[in-house]
Amino acid sequence: METKANFFYESHLFTPNSGIPSIILKSSVKFAQSTKLSSLGTQGSSVKPGFRTSQCVLASNSMSRDLSYESSSTVQRDIQKESTGSVSPVYVPTPPNRELRTPHSGYHFDGSTRKFFEGWYFKVSIPERRQSFCFMYSVENPAFPKKLTALEVAQHGPRFTGVGAQILGANDKYICQYSEESQYFWGSRHELIIGNTFVGETESKPPYKEVPPQEFNKRVLEGFQVSPLWHQGFIRDDGRSNYVDTVKTARWEYSTRPIYGWGNVGSKQKSTAGWLAAFPVFEPHWQICMAGGLSTGWIEWDGERFEFQNAPSYSEKNWGGAFPRKWFWVQCNVFEGATGEVALTAAGGLRQLPGLTENFENAALVGVHYNGIFYEFVPWNGVVNWEIAPWGHWYVAAENQRHKVELEATTEDPGTTLRAPTAEAGLAPACKDSCFGVLRLQLWEKRYDGSKGKIILDVTSNMAAVEVGGGPWFNAWKGETSMPELLSQAIGVPVDLEGIFNYVPFFKPPGL
Repeated sequence: METKANFFYESHLFTPNSGIPSIILKSSVKFAQSTKLSSLGTQGSSVKPGFRTSQCVLASNSMSRDLSYESSSTVQRDIQKESTGSVSPVYVPTPPNRELRTPHSGYHFDGSTRKFFEGWYFKVSIPERRQSFCFMYSVENPAFPKKLTALEVAQHGPRFTGVGAQILGANDKYICQYSEESQYFWGSRHELIIGNTFVGETESKPPYKEVPPQEFNKRVLEGFQVSPLWHQGFIRDDGRSNYVDTVKTARWEYSTRPIYGWGNVGSKQKSTAGWLAAFPVFEPHWQICMAGGLSTGWIEWDGERFEFQNAPSYSEKNWGGAFPRKWFWVQCNVFEGATGEVALTAAGGLRQLPGLTENFENAALVGVHYNGIFYEFVPWNGVVNWEIAPWGHWYVAAENQRHKVELEATTEDPGTTLRAPTAEAGLAPACKDSCFGVLRLQLWEKRYDGSKGKIILDVTSNMAAVEVGGGPWFNAWKGETSMPELLSQAIGVPVDLEGIFNYVPFFKPPGL
């Protein structure tokens, strides 16, 4: 992330023994003192002197740290609150063959008329305010850029079309802008770059690729563009969400430095669902694009300007015919008690198997990044168990050949209803989220007999993002991953599809 915050990244400095890049960060923090900020003071802040967080943190300009992954130290943040000055994120175009790029970063639409959606999720957390901003974008059935005609309905069946932009922001407030037309939505075929124009300047054409921020602002009145390194936009609530506390408008501009993809630092990054995710089976598919990053910039929300430097950030995406029948999700990048850098993602769903009959399977995983190492718990290398309440309690335990992990999250927050692309009703209220989950995460090495051995990680947070969706949720959902042995062996084979298709790029599927 290139900023004016004296932040730099030395990607070729290695620790003596680990062979993993050492990262050196120097950053500072400034907050805009709007009327609301001044009156709030530090209310709602969960940060105390000596608070320890993940690598994605905000630190004062009086402190720097050598984050070698071999002996990474945590940061005690001395927050500066100044009435002058402003954070100015610096735009950098997305480079080809960037580091930490994951498979399935691109836009997966293949031009066919089959039922299809793709969705993207970007989260920025501000620990000293105990507030998070979650940006969600989706496109449905883009083969039909406008609402279907009667003839098209007769030919293809009913379809929901359009583009949606949602934000769950500070104080659990919400905003949604939606259009049934998608002709001004665009996405890069092989990179995490998307954008949409809801309302454009009358004398300018909407952009159809990544453009510099100044050009975007001249051509787009309401819309967004986002890349792995840059995110900006302005949306206006369309009044369809009278069941939640909404804000009228939101505007944002920030840059991001990816720190974790989905795999070990310094290694080739992984497909979250294995190499079979390149094919339209076992849908919907899911990819964590950035398990952890550092973001710098500002968000204007409900008359208040939030400015941040090196804020913990995260991104993921999913695509396919529709969301699972039901699902759960836990994600966190802000922890206390760590001696290194931590990022957690855990999720599970009841998804439909391919075929003519309605057969479903349990699918789940847990991924932990810590000190540059990726601990992966998936059905093809172990077992994942869970017990999830209809709301308020998440418990997941998993193990692979070498490690065990347990996480438990609770929340007294009532949660906020969000929308998701559904086969039955299009972009409709389908899930409930909160960014105020209280979480404990533990990770162990296994003894020879399979029991818990040396503890690697024992950390807590009060800023976990938690979600349940789909349903019906009549009672607690207890589940365990199950996968046929033959399929488990097939997914576990280290197939490098990207490498294969690089030799025949003409046949490379979109999105990979």
